[in-house]
Amino acid sequence: MDRQVYVILVAGGSGTRMGGSVPKQFLRIGGKSVLQRTIERFTDAVPGIKVVVVLPAQHFRTWKDICLEDSFNSPQLLVEGGITRVQSVRNALAKVPDGAVVMIHDGVRPFVSKELIRRMLSMMGEKCRALIPVLPVTDTLRSTDPSVPAPDRSRTVSVQTPQVFLSEDIRKAYRRPYELGFTDDASVAERDGVEVCMTEGEKFNIKITTPDDLVTGGAILSHQGS
Repeated sequence: MDRQVYVILVAGGSGTRMGGSVPKQFLRIGGKSVLQRTIERFTDAVPGIKVVVVLPAQHFRTWKDICLEDSFNSPQLLVEGGITRVQSVRNALAKVPDGAVVMIHDGVRPFVSKELIRRMLSMMGEKCRALIPVLPVTDTLRSTDPSVPAPDRSRTVSVQTPQVFLSEDIRKAYRRPYELGFTDDASVAERDGVEVCMTEGEKFNIKITTPDDLVTGGAILSHQGS
């Protein structure tokens, strides 16, 4: 597909679940910040990709200082995040033109593979205008409400990022007023009538949220050899 590719990295976390004062996107794994590792996965996979990083305004200086300290000079556009993730993505999409392909990814998923990124881009087109990576649910699911039947595990998947869209579709979808059912970017697109395709995700494509995730991330890094 002959379209410019953008990636929006949503990195608005405060790090409260980490139990420290450093936002999780700035924590280091193997000597590099989580956010740098995430950016590098996309720039290595897609030469010429345009990177949009969404951060709270108060974190701009911290991130610039980290980049300077680590001599990390990858071109990127910083966009101020909103109060909610929906508002943050909406702010970033304002910087993306129609006629592009846009990947929306959690800034704290630094282990997404180049193979998954490239596979998802290769699947995009008129027959697949929106695409998400998913994994089968292996644990038993149970509702906290005894009156609600347990979900059928065979009909349930776990959804990851990046979620990929034709930019004109997702920009239009994000103009809709906020709804409680907007749990991710795909749900916003579906609400606007966009059919969402699915492809197999990756077990190592974890989100760094807790201290245990940092330990797991270190093991993944050793396994991947990077």
